[in-house]
Amino acid sequence: MTPRKISWSQLGVHVWLLLMVFGALYPMYFMLNMSLKSTIQMNYGIFRITLPFEWSNYTSSWGQIWRYMLNTIAIVFLSGLPMLLFASITAYVLARYKFPGSEAIFMSFLGLMMIPGILTLVPQFMWVVKLGLSNTWWAVILPYIAGGQSFNMFMLKTFFEGLPEELFEAARLDGATHLSIWRLIILPLSVPILSTLAIMHTLSVWNDFVWPLMVLISNDIRTISQAVVFLNTTGQFPTPGRAMAGNVLASIPLLIMFIFGMRHFISGITSGAVKL
Repeated sequence: MTPRKISWSQLGVHVWLLLMVFGALYPMYFMLNMSLKSTIQMNYGIFRITLPFEWSNYTSSWGQIWRYMLNTIAIVFLSGLPMLLFASITAYVLARYKFPGSEAIFMSFLGLMMIPGILTLVPQFMWVVKLGLSNTWWAVILPYIAGGQSFNMFMLKTFFEGLPEELFEAARLDGATHLSIWRLIILPLSVPILSTLAIMHTLSVWNDFVWPLMVLISNDIRTISQAVVFLNTTGQFPTPGRAMAGNVLASIPLLIMFIFGMRHFISGITSGAVKL
């Protein structure tokens, strides 16, 4: 059996892909390597591995950031569950029932998606201050719930329109109400797309820095993105190794979420593909 020949174009593609993989993985290696170094070991080379590993960087950093991770997890759940609840109800109504003005409502949601988020920071901040919500979790939870409605409703509506009409006809013949259809048919069938939207929401909230910085001032209610920057700029991470260990620990929940949710994420993206 003769070996398969690789053309120069294929070789170029493989080399380019290897370079991209290296460019994506090297920063992770650098962060992990730095997090396991003491200050003295860094003098012998930042890029190469040095022994013994300085595991105390992780124990010290964990003692400083664990409360901020719990804060962020709480904000993710308190904003994510209502956001998906409201978006699924709106998408169900717009997808399965046609009434005067339904298309206008849907197009208005699409129009909101075209507004850059940075343009809404000042109006949002003014409303938060007027409502007296500044420096509370409500200042981030309520905007997250409202801000995610347009995209989530759009994705869910597309998914709901692809469900067989026979399911809903059979449920209506059995006497099911609108709420029963939504609860017993829509939600169980929507687990993949809902999981995808939940993952995307978690990633967005976990990495958001600008909005929490504007509305959260007290140290005990800060999010993890705020805390990592705050601890670095105020010198509470005394060594670069401890700072890198804090960054690694802050990334672990997202890594775990992607490992266990990747199957639902991929199936949700494909099932919620846009149909025109």
